[in-house]
Amino acid sequence: MRSICGSIRRRMHNSCQLLDCLKSRASVVPKLTLFQADVEIGDQFPETLSDWKPAGIKIRKDHLEIASMAWRAYRQPTPQDWFDLFNKDLDALPKLRQTVLELLEELPMSAAGLDATEMRMLELVSGGNASPFDVFPGHMKPNTRRVFGYFEVGELLDGLAHCPVPAVSGLDEGPFTEELHRDKARRARYRQSRLSLTVLGKAILARTEDFSRHNPIQRWWGGTKLTNDNLWRWDSDSRALIVP
Repeated sequence: MRSICGSIRRRMHNSCQLLDCLKSRASVVPKLTLFQADVEIGDQFPETLSDWKPAGIKIRKDHLEIASMAWRAYRQPTPQDWFDLFNKDLDALPKLRQTVLELLEELPMSAAGLDATEMRMLELVSGGNASPFDVFPGHMKPNTRRVFGYFEVGELLDGLAHCPVPAVSGLDEGPFTEELHRDKARRARYRQSRLSLTVLGKAILARTEDFSRHNPIQRWWGGTKLTNDNLWRWDSDSRALIVP
């Protein structure tokens, strides 16, 4: 499972897994308080955090049960149980319902075969003169999707540019790894790349082509292994899960 601190997936993973583990430690639970932030903590200045006093609530049984249900659903071999969370009462963890939606949006789209983060990157590349880091999400950046972390997004851009039939051209370096970051010359070449859409990229953005028809798909969404033959999709207009 691709994950890194700061991403929605990492926060969901950490919080739900932790609360799930606490179910077996009944003596500890009454001593704990749950804080749910309305802002990205990593984007705040130290002086702001020192004065930050979010409201806390005591952890209850329903917090543990909902977190356990979500953690179990995300690890299933299909996204169906995660989608079914929409029909559950998730009010005890108010951030969870939005997280359910944002993670479903990271399944391949019904027409394009790319997830919402990848499509947003194509949109930004289409504007012209974009460098790789221009299309990365971040604080006060035009890509506001924060589901994936830094290295995860780099992997997604690699997948769009370094594949049999690319959707993006001009990415001069890769793969986006720690090794690339340690090599000053390679990192500089990567940063200075000027990206543009290929014919396929333009067609995908226009919803007239499907990335998966031209390229192999091999990645994990939670416990679901997405492949060309097992490509669960998401229809954002109807909020419907599409079975392969």
